[in-house]
Amino acid sequence: MALSDSQNVKGLGWSIDHPVQNPVRGRSTLLKAGENLAVNAADDNIASEPRIKKLEPVLLPGEIVVNEVNFVRKCIATDTSQYDLWGKLVCTNFKISFITDDPMPLQKFHYKNLLLGEHDVPLTCIEQIVTVNDTKRKQKVLGPNQKLKFNPTELIIYCKDFRIVRFRFDEAGPESAKKVCLAIAHYSQPTDLQLLFAFEYVGEIYHNPAKKVNGIDPGGGGGGISSASGQQTPLFETYSDWDREIKRTGASEWRVCSVNEGYMISTCLPEYFVVPSSLADQDLKLYSYSFIGRRMPLWSWNHPNGSALVRMANIKDVLQQRRIDQRICNAITRSHPLRSDVYKSDLDKCLPNIQEIQAAHNKLKQLCVNDPFDDTEEKWLSSLENTRWLEYIRAFLKHSAELVYMMECKHVSVVLQEEEGRDLSCLAASLIQVMLDPYFRTIVGFQSLIQKEWVMAGYQFLDRCNHLKRSDKESPLFLMFLDCVWQLLEQYPAAFEFSEVYLTILYDSARISLFGTFLFNCPHQRVKESTEFAISKNIQLGDEKGLRFPCVWDWSLQFTSRDRLLFHNPLYIGKSAPSVHNGALRTFKRSKKNYSSTLRGVPPAIKNGIIGEQEFLPRRNSLILKLKPEFFHSAEGQSHSMEQYFRDWFAKPVDLHGVILPHLSGTQIKLWKLCYFRWVPEAQISHGGSITAFHRVSLLADEVDMLNRSLRQYKSNSSLQGHCSELDQSRMYFRANGLNDTSGTPDFLSSSFPFSPVGNLCKRSILGTPLSKFLSGAKIWLSTETLANED
Repeated sequence: MALSDSQNVKGLGWSIDHPVQNPVRGRSTLLKAGENLAVNAADDNIASEPRIKKLEPVLLPGEIVVNEVNFVRKCIATDTSQYDLWGKLVCTNFKISFITDDPMPLQKFHYKNLLLGEHDVPLTCIEQIVTVNDTKRKQKVLGPNQKLKFNPTELIIYCKDFRIVRFRFDEAGPESAKKVCLAIAHYSQPTDLQLLFAFEYVGEIYHNPAKKVNGIDPGGGGGGISSASGQQTPLFETYSDWDREIKRTGASEWRVCSVNEGYMISTCLPEYFVVPSSLADQDLKLYSYSFIGRRMPLWSWNHPNGSALVRMANIKDVLQQRRIDQRICNAITRSHPLRSDVYKSDLDKCLPNIQEIQAAHNKLKQLCVNDPFDDTEEKWLSSLENTRWLEYIRAFLKHSAELVYMMECKHVSVVLQEEEGRDLSCLAASLIQVMLDPYFRTIVGFQSLIQKEWVMAGYQFLDRCNHLKRSDKESPLFLMFLDCVWQLLEQYPAAFEFSEVYLTILYDSARISLFGTFLFNCPHQRVKESTEFAISKNIQLGDEKGLRFPCVWDWSLQFTSRDRLLFHNPLYIGKSAPSVHNGALRTFKRSKKNYSSTLRGVPPAIKNGIIGEQEFLPRRNSLILKLKPEFFHSAEGQSHSMEQYFRDWFAKPVDLHGVILPHLSGTQIKLWKLCYFRWVPEAQISHGGSITAFHRVSLLADEVDMLNRSLRQYKSNSSLQGHCSELDQSRMYFRANGLNDTSGTPDFLSSSFPFSPVGNLCKRSILGTPLSKFLSGAKIWLSTETLANED
């Protein structure tokens, strides 16, 4: 049999174990190759292991193949088919999977997700499905349970992470192609929550515990990434988790409340939460009827000076509003050691709403993905500004910084008020804590923050992420939060234990329908829906409150220990996270005399940063002050006080273990290129981007670690064997080849690392255009005309 014939068996879903050159593509050739191979195999009497293997998808427990089609071509570029891949397209109840034995062209690196193959797309990551027939010049956006009146020759998948994947069916059977397109449309747009894959997976695991993925139990037992001290991520599902957080922050005048145990009061609150000690359970039950969703005030965090951060829904009972509001504020005041008053911020009136954020995200996606660069390059920067995405990022950072000032400088408690208290307040409360508490800038601390302020506080992941593809309440608030954190990470890289790769993968994980973390609108929905599912599947729950789904913080489900090293920031020089050990409380301390010399604040250029002349004047209805009349003499006095605080803060070196504040000028708020451009091949910078600095710093940090280990071994007089064993350990993904490593940048590094844009829809090159200069780090504050005139 000719080598070209054997290679062509790939299109049938079969792989040949020896290399082949100059393959000839085509369905008839493929069928003939299969026949020839069978004949030759019989003639040669091959009794040993077969020379071919069938290409099949790797399935998780509970995952089934619902449809598939052979002879599919995955398009790599729009202007040539030279690099296209041939194989089988499979639709399961979890993902679409393209299976090929062809090597990926032009690709030198790809990190491996243990749950998803290189060409896989989770069904919950699919945003739109478009089928095309070239000959009839027809195209159709497929919805669930729709009919397709033409045989598709092309399938285009638009993904929520800005990917565009394109398949051709020129050689495939027309009916098979139609069926797989309809299957993808049907299974990617389920009509019920219990049809999401996580339920099938967990049901299978409960019936067959031996099928656990990577040996991990569903739910993960509350575990997560361990820090250097071996900490695990608290899920805040129990009384003890909240009690430990109270002790960690020194909130002695606050208590854990169990009045909502069994979700008896509110179905959108956690069973346990923290309230002022002076509020009795009976009062809370009485007051709850007056709040929207019966969402009583929730404590989020305590400052070492005694100021508290509290979230609260609006009071719907107009007649009782003043009385209840006064009682709540009085209780918060009594919980402050100085009996300071309460500063209330109405987020609905001073921040963009969820519809505006969704509109900005749609415009950003259109700009980054859908619009051809050659049509938009001259106006690209102004188009980016017109999306308003960066404007909204700036608004959240700015308002959070204002509230940091109130807690840090004025020593007053802050109440974040919002209609339902489960959208904008999630974002604002989280940002405030990231700025104030260095614990939340560690990996474990950041994960606990998301659990506390998003998952358990009732952020509606199901609706906001639109997992069921039928919600008119979709809004990327969680992405905006991660983007805001990335802005802070970009400005203060040594203050964060995690990297931008970690933030990007965390965003991706919200689109994988295996994890219960980002699947539900509230904890009660998980319990209710999973209990109903367990009853329907005859699963015995025992004392458990609903099924236990895999937790996203069990990163070993997705990545090897080696790949998880990419989560760690080599620039991080923070102290160990504050915690309670053996009953002893360790809280973080700030010292004005102990500043890090690693990063220094930018001198305060009044109009260039957070200190704007009009920036901090109180806006109408934005900050509702519940203070004594003499607290501020006037609005002008407040503005001067706040301006002076930020002026003084930026004039000093940054204390990486204390407060960090954002720079908000136009040059400081940037587009998160790794997240939004990683799937655009034309936008990649070979041997460039921030990863090159990450690589060099990793090598330096690894050399320092090697020296420290050598010094410790020398002092302890350990054996040579033990010495070598410890020297082999490293916390860096990129490791030095001994001391004074002078190796260059690896060939596989690009600005999209560790992601690979190859295999996604390509457009024309943008090399040499103003956009290319922007991606390469050009001065984005210059006008597009100036950039165009540069050499």
